[in-house]
Amino acid sequence: MGTLSIVGTPIGNLEDITLRAIRILKECDAIFCEDTRVTSKLLQRYEISKPLVRCDAEMEESAAKKAIEMLDEGKKIALVSDAGTPGISDPGARLVARVRTFAPDTKIEAIPGPSAVAAAISIAGLESDEFVFMGFLPHKKGRQTALKEIAASERPVILYESPHRILKLLSELETFALEKKVIVVKEITKMHEALYSGSAKEVSEKLTSDGADRGEFVVIVRP
Repeated sequence: MGTLSIVGTPIGNLEDITLRAIRILKECDAIFCEDTRVTSKLLQRYEISKPLVRCDAEMEESAAKKAIEMLDEGKKIALVSDAGTPGISDPGARLVARVRTFAPDTKIEAIPGPSAVAAAISIAGLESDEFVFMGFLPHKKGRQTALKEIAASERPVILYESPHRILKLLSELETFALEKKVIVVKEITKMHEALYSGSAKEVSEKLTSDGADRGEFVVIVRP
């Protein structure tokens, strides 16, 4: 049987990749990736040329079938997402699950790399050994329930948020979790990285006044 390597890739700065990850990407027979355009930029940076197979949320089922066929042939496959570690608020988990079910003899290995959650915690000064990670909140159904869970949590809650919804999320936190403090890390490891802290209202006002409500965000809601 072949080998499936789950490879962590940079979350912004292309220098944030391990030597092992580079070696695995050079040695594999194909790379399954969330967006071929994004992965192509990383491969160009390290002078790697490999066949790319689209494996975003829409294509993950069909990609899993192709991966199993290749693994049955003894091929080596690398799985990456656009940024960070596949399967953590990114595609990848279903493909790994299908391989475990339908190609159980496959060697599946983790090639650890950057994580936006860990990176944000490291600069937030949380002073807590525990936290709850909720990824992206539902857009509609279940959103209010999730916000109530955040308000009731006695542990820090960490979320991901997109540029189009960050101000909406802060407004909702102001309603559901008025007493809690919020830390927002923007564009972590990138040129315009910034950290904002305070009440949800204060952070929202700072983001708006700085014109910084665009980018990728990690949001920490403190108990």
